[in-house]
Amino acid sequence: MSTQEQATAVARRLLIDGQLVETGRTLASLDPATGAVYGYAPEAGVAEVDAAVAAARRAFDTTDWAANHEFRAHCLNQLYQALRDNVEELRELTIAEVGATRTLTHGNQLEVPFEIVRYYAGLLADYAWSEDLGVVEIRGQQHRRWVELEAAGVVAAIAAYNYPHQLALAKLAPSLAAGCTVVLKGAPDTPLATLALGEIIARHTDIPPGVVNVLASSDIEVGKRMTTHPDVDVVTFTGSTPVGRQIMAAASGTLKKVFLELGGKSAMILLDDADYTKAALFAAFSVVTHAGQGCALTTRVLVPRQDHDKVAELIAANFAHVTWGDPGDPKTYMGPLISERQRDKVHGMVQRAVEGGATLVTGGEKLNPGYFYKPTLLANVDPDSEIAQEEVFGPVLTLIPYTDDQDAIRIANNSIYGLSGAVFGADAERAKAVARRVRTGTLSINGGNYFHPDAPFGGYKQSGIGREMGRVGLEEFLERKTLAEVVA
Repeated sequence: MSTQEQATAVARRLLIDGQLVETGRTLASLDPATGAVYGYAPEAGVAEVDAAVAAARRAFDTTDWAANHEFRAHCLNQLYQALRDNVEELRELTIAEVGATRTLTHGNQLEVPFEIVRYYAGLLADYAWSEDLGVVEIRGQQHRRWVELEAAGVVAAIAAYNYPHQLALAKLAPSLAAGCTVVLKGAPDTPLATLALGEIIARHTDIPPGVVNVLASSDIEVGKRMTTHPDVDVVTFTGSTPVGRQIMAAASGTLKKVFLELGGKSAMILLDDADYTKAALFAAFSVVTHAGQGCALTTRVLVPRQDHDKVAELIAANFAHVTWGDPGDPKTYMGPLISERQRDKVHGMVQRAVEGGATLVTGGEKLNPGYFYKPTLLANVDPDSEIAQEEVFGPVLTLIPYTDDQDAIRIANNSIYGLSGAVFGADAERAKAVARRVRTGTLSINGGNYFHPDAPFGGYKQSGIGREMGRVGLEEFLERKTLAEVVA
C-alpha cells in the first residue's frame, strides 16, 4: 500500500454515550510533514454536543460513578494498561497527524502522559475525601463539623493540537478520578489522536456509558455550546490566551468553574557567572522541540549585555546541528509545524521583527516539503517589541541584552504571561533568589526538569487559571461541602 493509500485509510469515530458513532460529515486531518491528507474524522455539530452533554449529565446524576472511588481507580488502571497495550498504534498516529518526532513520542508526546493516568489511579488509594473540623460549642450545644470533597459535575474539556495526548489525559485522568463525567473535544488540526483515546476507552475499559464522551469538530459553534451549555459545570481549556479570554467570558453567563491553561512567553535568564556553553545548548534544543510548539518553552533568552554576541554565536552553532525532516526517522530532532497557516504566522512575525530592528542571526526560512521552518535566532531584540511580547509557537529564539540582575528580572516579568522560565548561574543561591522573583508558575534552575505527574503545572497572569497534575490537579475538579450536626 502506498503512503497516500495508507493515509486515506485512517478513520476514527466519535464516542457519545458509550457508542462509537459517525455523523455523515467529515473533517480532514493533514500530515504536516507532507501536507497530504492523512485521514478523516466525523465532524460533530451542536446536536452531538447536546447528546454528549446529556449523556454525561445522566451518568453523573443517576449512577454511582461519582461515589464509587474504588471502581474509578479500577477503570483508570484499565485505561493505563490499554494505552500501554496500544502504544505502537498511537505512536504511528501521533507521528503522522501531529508531526511529532519518533523520539518525542517516547517522552512528553505520548508515553509520559500515560503516567498521569497511573498517578491519579494511585492517588485514589489513599486520598482523604473528608476533613474533620472538630466539635465546637454554640449556644449551649455541641456541633461536630467536617468538610467533604465531591465531584464538581459535568466537565467540558477542550484541548489544543500541539500535545494532544498530554493535554487530553491531563484533563481526563484527574476529572475521572474526582468522579466527574466528561465531554472532551480535541483540536481540529489533530482530531484523530483524541478520538483514538475515545475508542480505547470504549473498547478496553469498564468506564460506563456517558462518563466519557469524545468529539471532533472545526465548527466554532461546537466550542461555544460546550462552554455555555447549562448542564456543564466545569470548563477546562488549553490553548491560546485570546481564545481563553473568550471562553472565560462565555462561561460567565452561568458562572461555571473555569480552568485555563494558556499561552506563555517564558524567559531564560543567563546570569553573568553561568556556563554559557551549557545554557546555549539548553536554549537552542529546547526551543526547537516539537518545532517550538510548546507553551512553556523558553523563547526569550536574557543575557548580560557584554556577553550578548558570544551567546548568539553559541546558540547559532547549536542550531546548525538540529536535524529536521521526516518525523518518523529516529535521527530527526525537529519535525514540522502543524499547518501552513501556523508557518505563515511564524514567518510573518520574524519578518516584522527584522524590519523593526532585530538582527537575524540565522534562520527565517520556510523549509519544504511540508510545514517546516528553519530554527531562527533573532538578536538585539527590543524587549517591548512584538516578537518579545507575543507567543510565536515556532522554532524562534529572541536574544535580549540586560545590565544587571534587577534589570533581567524586570525584563522577564515584562509580559502579560507567566507560565514558565529558567535561570542559569554558577552560584546556586543567587540563581534561586532570581528564580523566586520571576512571576511564573514553573521555573527551571540550571536545567532542572519540573515536569512530572505529581508536580502542579500552570501559570500566573494571563497564562491561565488553575493547575494541572499533582494533588491540586485533582482538586480543580472537586467541590467542598461543609457539614455540621448536633452531638450529645
